[in-house]
Amino acid sequence: MIGHHSNRIRLAFYDALLYAGTCLLLTFVQPDVFRLEGAAMWVYFLTGLVVLGISRMAFGVYRQIWRYGSIYAYMRLLAADFVGGAVFFFATRLEGILLDLQWAFFSHALLIVCVNLLASIAARMVYHRAYLAICKNTRVGAVLQKTIALLTGVEIHPNAQDAEAPAEKIGIAIVGAGRVGVSLAEELRDNSRAKYEPRFFVESDRRKSGRTLCEIPVIFEEKLTAELIKKYDVREIVFAIAELSQERQLALFDFYKQFGCKLKKYDYATLESAEGGRRTVRDFDIEELLFRKPNLIADEKTNAYYQGKTVFVTGGGGSIGNELCRQIARMHPQRLVILDICENGAYDIQQELRIAYGDELPLSIEILSMCDRMALEEAFAFYRPDIVLHAAAHKHVPLMEHNCCEAIKNNVFGTLNVVELAEKYNAEQFIMVSTDKAVNPTNVMGATKRMCEMIVQSHSLSGSATKFSATRFGNVLGSAGSVIPLFKRQIQNGGPITLTDRRIIRYFMTIPEASNLVLQSGAMAQNGELFVLDMGRPVKILDLAENMIRLSGFTPYEDIDIIETGLRPGEKLYEELLIKSEELDRTENELIFIERDAPISKQELQEKLAILREAVSSGDDAAAKQALRRVVPTYFSAKRVNADAEQSEEMANAR
Repeated sequence: MIGHHSNRIRLAFYDALLYAGTCLLLTFVQPDVFRLEGAAMWVYFLTGLVVLGISRMAFGVYRQIWRYGSIYAYMRLLAADFVGGAVFFFATRLEGILLDLQWAFFSHALLIVCVNLLASIAARMVYHRAYLAICKNTRVGAVLQKTIALLTGVEIHPNAQDAEAPAEKIGIAIVGAGRVGVSLAEELRDNSRAKYEPRFFVESDRRKSGRTLCEIPVIFEEKLTAELIKKYDVREIVFAIAELSQERQLALFDFYKQFGCKLKKYDYATLESAEGGRRTVRDFDIEELLFRKPNLIADEKTNAYYQGKTVFVTGGGGSIGNELCRQIARMHPQRLVILDICENGAYDIQQELRIAYGDELPLSIEILSMCDRMALEEAFAFYRPDIVLHAAAHKHVPLMEHNCCEAIKNNVFGTLNVVELAEKYNAEQFIMVSTDKAVNPTNVMGATKRMCEMIVQSHSLSGSATKFSATRFGNVLGSAGSVIPLFKRQIQNGGPITLTDRRIIRYFMTIPEASNLVLQSGAMAQNGELFVLDMGRPVKILDLAENMIRLSGFTPYEDIDIIETGLRPGEKLYEELLIKSEELDRTENELIFIERDAPISKQELQEKLAILREAVSSGDDAAAKQALRRVVPTYFSAKRVNADAEQSEEMANAR
């Protein structure tokens, strides 16, 4: 505290010296204006010193840390002197009347206050710039440090954290010479610890071309060349534009990727992050890489539906299951029960939710398999769930091709167990998470999920108290087994990136968005619906790989190669277009549709299940696969479907 007070007193003393210098200057420069003699002159000038000093203290000017002086600090100084100047004028008018001084006009006070204010601002700006120069450990900084010490006796020593400058700064080009771009440039210029150094702005507005901002040149976008990038040693390009639409973002990305620089954004961090909502230079998110804007809707109707209910989430330790649990936890259920065979995933989400909600969220974890009917029934009998969200399944396509019996046991008969127990214990709602691979499946995983859909829809005809529905969507970003984490690892290891086929396309959706829509579809279900989510346009995986390489600052096929490894067993070049308006009914949510799919009868379902039971009991994967083909009429070989892939509507719609 003593150090703080001494600094304030020292600053007030220097301000007093500046004021005295101002008065002396004006007395000598304008002797005809300041026609004061003797004590009257000292009373006049001393009045200004006292009034301005008190005003600055009242406005907290001396509480500011001027080495980090911001525009708000200077505005505070300006306001203080404005008020102090007004008081000074009225005080001198009163003195003029009392002391019979006829010359004490408004212009005199204004001149003193303005010149003094200009000197005060200049002194603070010099100190601010000197401190930055000293922090950068340059020759100019060293000279300024010694000069200030000689003139004022004050040794400026930068804070340890301010003096920690990176050995080599990364040259960047800032796209956008507007408010956001200038903010970034000023922040980097004033922060000695910043690892980036702005080399130039790039602007699409021709009127700004050829000018400078923050002593940094502005280059017209159309004149940007690889030679300029090399000349200025630019290694990264940062987009700093206030409002960046998906279309504009895509256009910018397509233009700047040609220069071989790493592409980043200067954007707000989330309020939950360590930056506390400040802007930060960051990599593109996966969602932005695909230029798909997630649609997350805070739906009060959905929240009310799950509130106060006991909710089961099977497969709660998986990627989708995790997010379903997070979103349900925010809806204040009576109890959330997570069921999973994998204890690691279940433990992770349990710890996350306990940290976030503590005892406010009644939470239970049950480690069991959907195939273990006895253990599963014990859980149902104990908790009596109101809502069952069934996300548990074997989902890895190539692995299930070689483990057909296991896929049928877990996916088909595991689902059957959950469905029958939901009915037996009078659950209000059963919601199954399905996949686009169930549409005209070409692999075991897709065929088993299609069989699960038939089970769910058939049970909707049973007349029980339980409502049944299934929700179908495509790939989710960042899930276990997703290509994006794989590509990231391959890029970090120096490549190559491996693709099964350069023509392959997929639909993508973020995990939070998919989970949000699953919960909404469940809340709007009446009974027996097969919901389909609008996944947008399909994406070429080759384009995705190339873009990820470019965003990492490398050149595809030069720095990091992309090689084909051949389609895996059961792999399809494209997933079926989910949204075909002539085959779907709309819902109140424009992203959720209902497929017109008639449920099979209970007798037909039992016949299909009997065929599968017999095949699984043999332990023969080949026989099990043939049984799947018998019970799922739309199950075709991948080779047959891929042969006509180029003529499909999906391939034509891919970017």
